[in-house]
Amino acid sequence: MNQRNSQTKLTTLCIGLAIVATSVAIALGVRGPLPALLPLLVFALLHAFAENQIALLPGELGSSAGVMLCMGAMVVFRGTDSYLGPMLVGVAGGLYLPHLLHGEWRKLLFNSSMFGLASLAGTFVFWAVVGDGEVAPRDLLVASLPAALAYSLVSVVLVSMAVALSTDRLFLSVLSVCGRELLAFYPFALLGVFLGQLYLEYGLVLVPLFVVPILVARQAFSAYVALKDQYESTVRILIGALEAKDPYTAGHAERVATFANYIGIELGIPAGRLERLRLAALMHDVGKLVVPNHLLNKPGKLTAEEFALVRKHEDVSVEILTKIDFLAPVAPSASSEAARLTPVADDRGQPIEPYIVAVADAFDAMTSTRAYRKALSQAVAFRELQQNAGKQFHPRVVDALISALTRRGEIYGQGHEQEIHHEDAPEGTTGSAGLGDLVMESARSELVR
Repeated sequence: MNQRNSQTKLTTLCIGLAIVATSVAIALGVRGPLPALLPLLVFALLHAFAENQIALLPGELGSSAGVMLCMGAMVVFRGTDSYLGPMLVGVAGGLYLPHLLHGEWRKLLFNSSMFGLASLAGTFVFWAVVGDGEVAPRDLLVASLPAALAYSLVSVVLVSMAVALSTDRLFLSVLSVCGRELLAFYPFALLGVFLGQLYLEYGLVLVPLFVVPILVARQAFSAYVALKDQYESTVRILIGALEAKDPYTAGHAERVATFANYIGIELGIPAGRLERLRLAALMHDVGKLVVPNHLLNKPGKLTAEEFALVRKHEDVSVEILTKIDFLAPVAPSASSEAARLTPVADDRGQPIEPYIVAVADAFDAMTSTRAYRKALSQAVAFRELQQNAGKQFHPRVVDALISALTRRGEIYGQGHEQEIHHEDAPEGTTGSAGLGDLVMESARSELVR
């Protein structure tokens, strides 16, 4: 029943919005000048094409270069005072081919009306700001910003209403998500000013030369985002397999990724490397998929054979990551050998990522309850890292982790764990605060005995 009511409300919104947009368009056509046919066709066709080249952004938002065509139409039709021109260019953006092919008339009505009204709102603001007569290009660029704001506000509010009705979510919660797309309009609004000026000065011939490369770039970006999503899905599948095998291991990987990100930010690592670091931290224990659970969670001392079997998880992790193209560059971070502190450190060209994962891994190992001992306090973990800085851990990495957590006011360890998987674990010492929580397994077994 709720779904039927939601669909009824959505249908009412689409029809009502179409009636409003049609009424406004008729009024503009009757009371104002009609737009010139050639620029109307050029910009309308380009807008329809642009909306069919939509790029998916993180967070499941969609963005296209359509606002650029609407803004260009605002510049072109300004000389004739035809508000109907930019509005009809906006309406053309609703002609999304998959909707046409599948007969999704509600989406066609909604999108065409939404684009038309958004473009009209932007036109009112743009023309009001620039006024009549000749205007310097600089002033046009300045005026495009409030115009883009008006365009985006109408667009985002209407889309949020439609999503809220179709999903039974609160309007304000949807608006907060869709509102993230606001800034995506501004760069294209500025380009739209240049496009409109080019058309006025040189005619149709230069418009494709200006627009096509931008749309091709948008397609390339869309392909990149889709590929990145596939990468993320691959990682999540592997993490999901870890979670199904051992919930503690999956949670451990997530926390190590968080700590590694904190360290990377503290050390000023560029965004691209930060993303690779996050993947390295998430996947550093993927080899545990081949380790029997009774060994991972054994509270007592491991035999030599058991330790050798557990120790192989690093080799398996490296092998798995190496065979996945986009994860191959971070494969060494899953090995304690790559994180072994040497005199050259990262200051002479050695990547610092393995050192970061090692410190993040050791910190979480100490501040989490394990089968062989309860979590240690954060103060004890900090002290252990500092005492071994320069010998077992990279000093700058240790300082970066402590500084990052202190500045954020975050506390981990004894008394601050969100989830405890081994409530009957004994009290113990630092145990596995080594390069990878299983590398020092034999040492910790002796300590807790």
